[in-house]
Amino acid sequence: MASTAAMAAQPPRAPRVIAYVLDRGAPLPQVDVDRLDTVIYSFAVVDDAHRVHLPRAGMGERLSQLARQRDDAGRPQVLLAIGGWGAGNFSEAAASAHARRTFAQTAVELVRRHDLDGLDIDWEYPAVGEAGISHSPADRGNFPLLLQALREELDTLATETDRHYRLTIAAADGDAAQGLDLPRIVPLVDAIHLMTYDFFGSPRKPTGHHAGLFRSAGATSAQDRDTARAIDEFLAAGVPPAKLVPGAAFYGKKFRATTADNAGLHQPFESEIGFLTWRELRDGPLTDDAFERHRDPQAQAPWLWNPATREFISYEDPESIRAKAAFARERGLGGLMFWELGGDDADGSLLDAIHEGLHGATH
Repeated sequence: MASTAAMAAQPPRAPRVIAYVLDRGAPLPQVDVDRLDTVIYSFAVVDDAHRVHLPRAGMGERLSQLARQRDDAGRPQVLLAIGGWGAGNFSEAAASAHARRTFAQTAVELVRRHDLDGLDIDWEYPAVGEAGISHSPADRGNFPLLLQALREELDTLATETDRHYRLTIAAADGDAAQGLDLPRIVPLVDAIHLMTYDFFGSPRKPTGHHAGLFRSAGATSAQDRDTARAIDEFLAAGVPPAKLVPGAAFYGKKFRATTADNAGLHQPFESEIGFLTWRELRDGPLTDDAFERHRDPQAQAPWLWNPATREFISYEDPESIRAKAAFARERGLGGLMFWELGGDDADGSLLDAIHEGLHGATH
């Protein structure tokens, strides 16, 4: 059986490159089997009877197609993500032994049915109601029990197939982490995917670097978040570096600032306008002379500013992602994940940047 003790005994491996892929109801983006270690298909959901299922027609076939893209060595591994922002019913599914068993059995049945390599639990967030889902103070104690039920079901499947099934979670720092009992969670999971993006945005004001590597020199609040601070928080809580995987954003966030000071950075904003993928940014605002290009050398983060419309765009580019990946390598972390695969450009420039940062060589 692939027990948690056996997991701990496994030798360390090179930093992993992990791609989330969002099913938008269209053909999935092509997977680069040479440059991705793991692809995480998003999202399955939980119903009010605690059962995990794929919510739309066609998702099962696309998931199976994704699994069939693996090469002869089994790369990349394919995991199924359960949850996502605003996906509820986790609190109820974790609250009793019967509910946890139903959750675990139905989730692992999807692993079996689609020949997957494991599961990623994206509960946003235990004990926290920021996403408008049900939550309870008991979530903190119940979440490890839910993970234990999943680990046991995956290990049972492993006895039939003679392979290890990965179990990972997506997590965030700061207030969003208050429901994570990390000393109990860490032994049960292969990795924690740390969502080091969306640091700024409604209701968090003012504007800022939504995926910055370090704290900006001009940050206006001691509560401002950044990647290095989030990593330090989880390491200080006892997460082994090799099990911690920070994230990169293959998208930007657009705001309409209220003032023109500092080219829109660290300013109050009237509204959060929306998201732009890197592909859209490269073909749109980055080619538009109305937008000024700026870079924060301390935060190692770029931004765009349109003085006429007062539009501020925080995003990541190859330079910032290369720096983030190099930081993960230098800290001995488990690699770098990103949201999400469909956001890269046709040249794969952001995926290239991850490899350059993690491995110090171009691909």
